[in-house]
Amino acid sequence: MRRFEKCTTATETTRLPQRSTEQAAGYDFYSPVSITIGPKQWGMVRTHIKAKMAADDVLMIFPRSSMGCKKHLMLSNTVGIIDSDYYNNQDNEGNIIIAIYNYGDRAQHIDVGDKVAQGIFLKFGITADDATAAKEERRGGIGSTGE
Repeated sequence: MRRFEKCTTATETTRLPQRSTEQAAGYDFYSPVSITIGPKQWGMVRTHIKAKMAADDVLMIFPRSSMGCKKHLMLSNTVGIIDSDYYNNQDNEGNIIIAIYNYGDRAQHIDVGDKVAQGIFLKFGITADDATAAKEERRGGIGSTGE
């Protein structure tokens, strides 16, 4: 049931995430755009990718180790959480956005096709007493719940 799809906003440079090796846990996300991020600044990469998954799945987005070690870049939110109801949401179709912070002293450039993050699917559980869970429909992306 898990799968990646291109959003309707995808361009010819949009690539579906892939595992680099047979034993890799993470799916590499590729930048469909070129972006330069100045020192102590952040930028956003709209991947034009959405993830379909079961209701008890989550896609966790992590930095690639080479981004921090080689370029002094990290995810602005440290770990991204993509819930199953983010898929095809009304406001942005479930477009996965990678927010990147440059903690270094030099501007860093990301080219089209560069790997910018990795995503890992996981199952999750809920408590038996989950009666307080919100019942509203998801809308939007980063920071869209609890506003």
